[in-house]
Amino acid sequence: MEPGAADSVRFEASVRGRVQGVGFRYFVVREGRRLGLTGWVANEFDGSVRVVAEGSESAISQLESSLQAGPPGAIVDTVSGVRMPPTGRLDGFSVRSASHSGD
Repeated sequence: MEPGAADSVRFEASVRGRVQGVGFRYFVVREGRRLGLTGWVANEFDGSVRVVAEGSESAISQLESSLQAGPPGAIVDTVSGVRMPPTGRLDGFSVRSASHSGD
């Protein structure tokens, strides 16, 4: 994806609740790939899950709705996210370890 491509956006979110140990990261990867997004997801040491995704505004909105629902077994309390211009540096959609360095 090219930085600044029409209708493209970067979404960075923190998901809080019972979101670790319930398959949340793999749920996000499946949703991201299904929606044609690029990005990554990682567990954080504070018990939250961090999501970074780039793609069309409509696909990002769908991902945000999916994050609020979560997979079976998850209890999502909050999804705090911000939109910004895309970097275009992401490739595919993957799970990262909690010691990730970002992108």
